[in-house]
Amino acid sequence: MAGMSGMDHMNMGPEIVIPAGAIYTKADVEFMQGMIAHHAQAVVMSRLADSHGANPQVLKLSKKIDQSQIPEIHIMQQWLERNNQFAPDTASWHHVRMEGMLTDEQLTQLANSKGVDFDRAYLTFMIMHHAGALKMVDDLFMSPRAGQEVDVSVFANDVVTAQTSEIGIMRGLMAKLPPK
Repeated sequence: MAGMSGMDHMNMGPEIVIPAGAIYTKADVEFMQGMIAHHAQAVVMSRLADSHGANPQVLKLSKKIDQSQIPEIHIMQQWLERNNQFAPDTASWHHVRMEGMLTDEQLTQLANSKGVDFDRAYLTFMIMHHAGALKMVDDLFMSPRAGQEVDVSVFANDVVTAQTSEIGIMRGLMAKLPPK
């Protein structure tokens, strides 16, 4: 998406047109579209935990991430639709690369790991993934007039609160894993 550092240019849909008098910006639309893809990949990552022998604490966290990000995706899609903007679906993560998103190789590594190796890979990659989301929020608020529309502002600040907390939890879980 042009204009959003931390995100490679991606064609999410039709060109973004902001109507005269709108209280949101192109950066707000790009943020919401991009965060749908970002959240969708986190859900895919998290859903691997159950079948890959994650320890109970990692499994609990992965389910929390899954269960919180699906409704957030719906919130973002509804916001885009209310504002007559293109709302990508959850498959959009396959076509975009943004700060913190896993490469195909990293996804394969995660999918091929089991047990404590899965825990280590999941936590490492999800910390990186969450840090990317925090960068996306920073980029949003650095863009002139962006992040001022109430729903975008509340959502972006909720991302910061939840994902900063989860990074702390994941670091604590990493510290409890047996040495490699």
